[in-house]
Amino acid sequence: MKRWIQRSRSGGEALQTLVDGLAEELGRSVVLDDPLVRLICTSRHFGDEDRVRVRTLLQGIADDETIRYVLSQGVARWTRPGVLPGRDDLGMQPRYCAPVRERGHVLGILMVVAAGAPLTEAERGAIDEVARAVAVEMYAERLASDDDEEHTRRLVSRLIGSDSAQRCAAHQRLVDDGLLPAGPHVVVTSVAVSGQPGPTGQTEVALRGALEPFRQTRTARGLSMVDQDRAVLVQVFEQEPAEEDLDLQGRGIVRSLTTFLGPGPVVSVGVGGRWTALADAWISYDQARVAVRAARRLPRLEGIGDWERLGEYAVLLQLPESALNESLLPKPLRRLLANGGGNSRLEETLRCFLDNAGSVPRTAEALELHRTSLYYRLRQIQEITGLDLDVGAHRLELHLGLRLWDLLRAPAEPASPWTAFP
Repeated sequence: MKRWIQRSRSGGEALQTLVDGLAEELGRSVVLDDPLVRLICTSRHFGDEDRVRVRTLLQGIADDETIRYVLSQGVARWTRPGVLPGRDDLGMQPRYCAPVRERGHVLGILMVVAAGAPLTEAERGAIDEVARAVAVEMYAERLASDDDEEHTRRLVSRLIGSDSAQRCAAHQRLVDDGLLPAGPHVVVTSVAVSGQPGPTGQTEVALRGALEPFRQTRTARGLSMVDQDRAVLVQVFEQEPAEEDLDLQGRGIVRSLTTFLGPGPVVSVGVGGRWTALADAWISYDQARVAVRAARRLPRLEGIGDWERLGEYAVLLQLPESALNESLLPKPLRRLLANGGGNSRLEETLRCFLDNAGSVPRTAEALELHRTSLYYRLRQIQEITGLDLDVGAHRLELHLGLRLWDLLRAPAEPASPWTAFP
């Protein structure tokens, strides 16, 4: 299976010196990870290396299972140092973990292999001191990075926004500065996370980490922006991307976010339409927002909606959330659904009949049903609904009603992920 989680950016000389100095003082292996447990820099071995450490050094990044385990212990949210228990099944010895924080920001995790003799009070004091020094270095880097990220965020936000003058200016700036090419194939992907019980900052970090691999690929260049529990990725491809490639990318984003955030949050990915100019990214973005709603409301999509495969849902999902209620269901269909489970057999029959364009042979084959039994069910449906299934307008009314019923059976949508970026 392809690995989507990207390695963290390597630490500078100052960070490496601090990590090496601490390791030599303690006589233990030390590693500095980012908040997503991705390796920044590490010391040499001191005979205490375990399978996790060896694999991480060989791969440049920890296994997904190791990342999930560390983050599930809440290490990235710790406010003071503590011991992370080992895991024999992972081949992982205990670690003494010191969160690297500065001015409320979680910048990283300083980990010391804690096998063998317990750390003394003096050794723990040395770790705390180095963690504070590391925080100062990393915070300075973060300030510079935040300035660049805010600049990019403003340009991308304007590129996909509703103001045509701002879109034009942002497009020109992105192209002139070499941040994105003008074409020839543009796709916007929208990502939303809901139901995350942890702090918003953790979700933001996870979204950045999940989208990083797609900002620069073999066939595309992209930029992303993140705002709390949602993100947007604008990509320009050299060749028109295939549906399966975009689907694979979406699954990679979902897997990465599940690794970073755990199985609790709901991750929804929406892929916009394919356009031939960066100037049309705003259209793809509007379509991606609709596709996110589809991913959230239609379980069969498994969290990934693609505008170009939504069919009639692409129209229905442009209705405002307040309008998506049972009052939209045609009365004849409501009568059919009135008895709940009692009419599920008839609902299934009607759905199959309409999806097969009213073909009795194909419907009977799909349902593995004798035609006589099928005709009996269809007569029941007509009697309950009062509609004639030989009339095209009546079929359309019921078919659209069933599509709306699919949307209404999903959980209610949270307000924020589907709104446009400011």
